[in-house]
Amino acid sequence: MLFDVSRKLFSRSDRVKGVDFHPTEPWLLTGLYNGSVNIYNHETGALIKTFEVSTVPVRCVKFIPRKNWFVAGSDDFQLRVFNYNTHEKVTAFEAHPDYIRCLTVHPSASIVLTGSDDMTIKAWDWDKQWKCIQIYEGHTHYIMNITFNPKDANTFASACLDRTVKMWSLGSPNANFTMDAHDKGVNYVDFYPGADKPYLVTTGDDKTIKVWDYLSKSCVQTMEGHTNNPSFAVFHPNLPIIISGSEDGTVKIWNSNTYRLENTLSYALERAWCVSLHKQANEVAVGFDEGVVVIKLGRDEPTFSMDPSGKLIYTRNQSVLSGNIQTLQDDTTPEGNRIPLSIKEIGSTEIFASTLIHSPNGRFVTVVGDGEYIIYTALAWRNKSFGNGVSFAWANDSNTYAVLENKVKLRVYKNFKERGGAGMKGAGSWSIDGLHGGPLLGARGKGFVLFWDWESGEIVRRIDAEARNIFWSTTGSLVAIVSDDSFYILRFDRDAYNAKLEEGVEITDEGVEEAFDVVAEISDSVQTAKWIGDCFIYTTAGKRLNYFVGNESYTISPSDTSMFILGYIPSHNRVYLADKDMNIVGYSLSLSVVEYQTAVLRGDMDGAAEILPTLPKEQLNKVARFLEGRDLKELALQVTTDPDHKFDLSLQLDDLDTAVEITRSVPEAEAEVKWKALGDRALSVWRFDLAREAFEKANDLSALMLLLLSTGDRVGLQKLAASAERKGANNLAFATLFQLGDTKSCVDLLVKTNRVPEAALFARTYAPSEVSRTVDAWRGELRSKNKPKIAAAIAHPGENTDLFEEGWEEALSREAESRSTIGVNGDFAEAPRSPSDGSTVFVDA
Repeated sequence: MLFDVSRKLFSRSDRVKGVDFHPTEPWLLTGLYNGSVNIYNHETGALIKTFEVSTVPVRCVKFIPRKNWFVAGSDDFQLRVFNYNTHEKVTAFEAHPDYIRCLTVHPSASIVLTGSDDMTIKAWDWDKQWKCIQIYEGHTHYIMNITFNPKDANTFASACLDRTVKMWSLGSPNANFTMDAHDKGVNYVDFYPGADKPYLVTTGDDKTIKVWDYLSKSCVQTMEGHTNNPSFAVFHPNLPIIISGSEDGTVKIWNSNTYRLENTLSYALERAWCVSLHKQANEVAVGFDEGVVVIKLGRDEPTFSMDPSGKLIYTRNQSVLSGNIQTLQDDTTPEGNRIPLSIKEIGSTEIFASTLIHSPNGRFVTVVGDGEYIIYTALAWRNKSFGNGVSFAWANDSNTYAVLENKVKLRVYKNFKERGGAGMKGAGSWSIDGLHGGPLLGARGKGFVLFWDWESGEIVRRIDAEARNIFWSTTGSLVAIVSDDSFYILRFDRDAYNAKLEEGVEITDEGVEEAFDVVAEISDSVQTAKWIGDCFIYTTAGKRLNYFVGNESYTISPSDTSMFILGYIPSHNRVYLADKDMNIVGYSLSLSVVEYQTAVLRGDMDGAAEILPTLPKEQLNKVARFLEGRDLKELALQVTTDPDHKFDLSLQLDDLDTAVEITRSVPEAEAEVKWKALGDRALSVWRFDLAREAFEKANDLSALMLLLLSTGDRVGLQKLAASAERKGANNLAFATLFQLGDTKSCVDLLVKTNRVPEAALFARTYAPSEVSRTVDAWRGELRSKNKPKIAAAIAHPGENTDLFEEGWEEALSREAESRSTIGVNGDFAEAPRSPSDGSTVFVDA
């Protein structure tokens, strides 16, 4: 079984006796022999939290993510619970009269099970203040491990040094049954996660690993290979493997179907003690004497293939399942939501599939894995052909294919028989990592991509690039070469290649330089991709669904999880994706929109005009935004149906008549902002009449005053002053009257708005005939406020200088407080003017 094994985290520490992955955060919990508990970020390798739990060994730890807790059992008999966010100790109590050696958390109920050297298992309910709700007795030695049955969470199994494994029900203190599992003590027990086999795996101090059918209580297989006691063995939830670790310091990977040893890993950290599986990411954590290691097995991407008609085939372990996405024609599931698809099992494959590839016509499916390939018929799932191969590629005609048997041995077949002749020129000269089908046969190796002509076997072009994948467009004219952090779009010119051949030019190992032209280089990490005509759709490492057309990339939708492109169904106008568990979602993408964008980007405006009437109405606004981005605003104005967008475009194009028409058609409540924008634009193009109308309808009195002042419209200013006063815009009314030189009206306005002191001061400077009236009004106001002395001083200033000065200072004080305003609204600031008397007036800031 061939899959990559990569190390993600390697951290040295004191002896690690317990590990657990957090299901949603990138965290790994470790319990140490020195009494500490650490939390690592297993993506970055950083130690992010440390808890000093006890002074004796912590032998078992588990997350309780729904409560933001972790629970730890230690050699001081205490069970402790901490909030891992706040570092608060939630509770601590003596759970057993001896070492707590193992624990597990119920997947849904508020129950924790603990196993101890006191030979009992206890159930604790945290919703009942950690009350012990059951004690399970029957073992006669130390309890080493407890695990819940994934198919029935009301049952669990225990492993004990008394050489037995017992099966229990939560509600009963007595075991359902007992199996004598090993000749010596049993260290670990784990359930097979699938529904098809009632299996357990156990490890014992007799150095063996055994697989059991717990219904018949019979041993299915005994696996030997460790040279010291195996500490654990677990079934992987997604891959058909068993992972074991031992006191001999190794971690071994076994095939769970054949029970053959596939791989042995050693990290030189002494004895291996504990294990945890991350179900969402194919990651495994192992605790050792000298630290912890996290390894990644295989890839997260599921193994699937979809033909052009929408028939989907994927594998789950070695079962082959199928569904037809074409049947989702009438599906109304919102974009991004899971789509229900009827799935059926159509067969199985003898090898663990790392790749599935449909032939271009959809009649055959190739399964590649474990160094072999098998070609099946797509409908009946019958074996058509097979052989050794680490990579496989179909030609466009579906009758020709290539097989890479090893890095330097390449075979080409036609009609399922090896093609005669010289084969691909120079194929044995390069170390090839993978093949890619299409109009040309592509091969990638370290630092190069090579293209051969299927028929002649001649080299078309050798390109220096570190490629991870190659995708040919369905038209055969474009190819995407994908590296780790970017991708290149190249255009294939077959005529240029054929012209060189006709000239009789000798084709070297570099091929024909004119055969390919670079269209674009995009700095984006492509995970999965498909071509629709000349449109390249891809998912990124940043969990976005994008498409590339012409020479630019556009985002269709972001996503919360990693998604993998299945394909595109033109009749649905949808691109379909799946997550790692093959839950399917769809996103709208109109093929006619893509064709229109392609034509525009190529400069084929006649072709674009022919496609335009076929565009779905709901896509027109999206197309208009695209055209605006290409600076085709006139065309965008014709295309868009969104009034707001049309209004913005008409302003940008100075098509003010269209803007007026749109503004007059919208509801009055929404029109004010548009009239304001329209007035500003009309001013900039010297259309004063339109600007005046717009400012009046926008109730923008300030802008209207500036416009009327600029044009010297005295009648308009008088109307504006009256209108401003009616609307309570007293500052603006005052400024307008002042600009008109109507000082009497200015005084009247100040008096009316209870600014009598300011009126008196203003009258003294600008309207002497109004002084007597304003002073009388001021005096009356002061008397009404019970300030007779100041009133008297203002009435007879010559008789009492002190009183007069007191009254005058108060007036000045009030004037200073409102220095930035004359009026009541406070939106006028002082600005210097130079009237004939040298005084200061107040104008709009």
